[in-house]
Order: sequence, then structure tokens, then C-alpha cells
Amino acid sequence: MKLSELVTQYVSHKRALGMRFDSEAATLAAFCRRLDDNIDVISVTVEQVEDFLTGNRPLTNHWSKRKSVLDCLFRFALSCGYATASPLPRYCPKLPPPQAPYIYSKGELKRLLDVAPAACGPHVTLEAYVLRALILILYGACLRHGEALRLTMQDVDLDGAVVCIRESKFYKSRLIPLGADLNGAMERYARQRNQAFGNEPDAPFFCFRDGRPLNQSAVRRAFQRQRILANVRREGGPACQPRLHDLRHSGTVHRLIAWYRSGADLQLLLPQLSTYLGHIDLAATQRYLALTPDLLDEASKRFEAYALEKHHE
Repeated sequence: MKLSELVTQYVSHKRALGMRFDSEAATLAAFCRRLDDNIDVISVTVEQVEDFLTGNRPLTNHWSKRKSVLDCLFRFALSCGYATASPLPRYCPKLPPPQAPYIYSKGELKRLLDVAPAACGPHVTLEAYVLRALILILYGACLRHGEALRLTMQDVDLDGAVVCIRESKFYKSRLIPLGADLNGAMERYARQRNQAFGNEPDAPFFCFRDGRPLNQSAVRRAFQRQRILANVRREGGPACQPRLHDLRHSGTVHRLIAWYRSGADLQLLLPQLSTYLGHIDLAATQRYLALTPDLLDEASKRFEAYALEKHHE
């Protein structure tokens, strides 16, 4: 069996089970391109797999993610009798620790929005007003960028100030309320968008100049130009720089800080935030409590105020 045929069958199998399988399918398509679509499954060597996993890139935690995808592919091939052995390497190189999320400051967020026109020049298929609106909803509604890019017109109820996220990362749908400022920004965006493309229910909410739905690779490239123009960076090489997904982290952390400063009980609000973010367990949400020194500073101030109050009783 050809490698391309195996990948097609495997992806179809996973999707028939109800999985979206988009990122895994993209990894497998890249694997086929790297080797040769027409290579026989039994001819794939350990060296070819290692070359794909490592390539000319610096080692990151994506190495283990890619290896996991290929491991599952060849387990499927073995179970179907298409291969007699797996060409996956047995070792795992020493990988760097996971990249800590970057928490954008309010000033950095403003600079990102200000440079959107420069990041979307006349030769770019992405309009500046679309990029600005996307940045705002990723930060303001704490969405995953894949969730935002899959939004259709019928998913965004601006009259009710709510967005419907359908079958997100863990195949769960949820409703996201929009604050007044964010909803107003989305209304202004929608008016401009609808003048060009109408408002058919199934049409993409975020689209290219020609009306096609945005894709992740184009958005990532535009955001990298935007980030460089806004001079938002941190120490380390290219692999360590702030990411598009960090807008979601930033929106979440800033919300936690605002709650804390208002005197809210975070332990009571965390389950609500977990649902809002689409997490399947509370532990994933609790990680945000340690993402920024600002939150620790606010906790220290609250404790000092509590201690003084007790001292004067």
C-alpha cells in the first residue's frame, strides 16, 4: 500500500469516529510531502521518519506531537496488516521545556492593533480591519484561533451579544457572552464585512478579500508581521517569540487580575471561567493563576490588607 493511500484511509477512519482530526491530518500530509506520496508503507525507514521529525528546525515540543501522530498512523497500519514493523525511532531526544505563555501588556495590544494596516499591505489577501477584529475577539473573548476562524455568520449573534462555539477542541459546544465594548467592535466589523460579502448564515465571519474563510497559516504569517512591526518580542530565538495563541492566555490572565482587584473569590469563579474557556477540567484553568507576577502581587496586597484588619480588631 502507498503511504498516501494509508494516510487517506487512516484520516477517514478517524473522522468517521467523530474526530475533526485537522491538525493531525496536516501533519500527515506534510509527512507524505517530505517522503513521497508514492512510497510503499513498508519502505519507510527510521532515518526518513527521524528526518521528518527533526528536519532543519531547532528541537521543540512539536517533535513529540509529530511523533505521536506518526506512531498512531503506523499502529493503524500494523493492525490492518499494511506493515510488519513500525519505522518510528525508539529514542526521544532531550526536548526544551514547554514555552511559557506570553502575557501581552495593554500597551502591546494597542500597538498590535495600530500596525494592522502596515501588516496587511495591498499584496496581502487579508484586510487590516479583519485582522484587527480577529485580534480583538481572540483577546476579548479568550478564543482559540481555530475556534474564531471557524465562526460563521449564524454563530455570531450581535443582537444578543453572544457567540456560539461549535464542537471546539474537545468536541464540546459552548456560548460565549461578549462584553459591550467587544460586541460594539464586532458590530462595526460586521457592517464593513457585510457590505462586501453579505450575511449568508453559512458564510465565514472572518474572510479574505475574496470572501474565502481565513486559514491558520495566513493568519499566523500576518500576525508575525504585525508583532515585528509593533516591536513585541522577548528574549530567545524565533521559536520563543510571542504567539497568536498567547492572546487567549492574555485575555484570561487580565480577566483574573480584574476579578482579583475587585475582591472577587477566584475559587468560586474558576469553574465558570473553565466553562467559558472550553476546558474539560478545572486543573487546566487553574494553571492561569501562576502565569503572571501581577496576580501574585494582588494576592500579596489582599493578604496584607487582611492581616492589618485582623491586627486592629
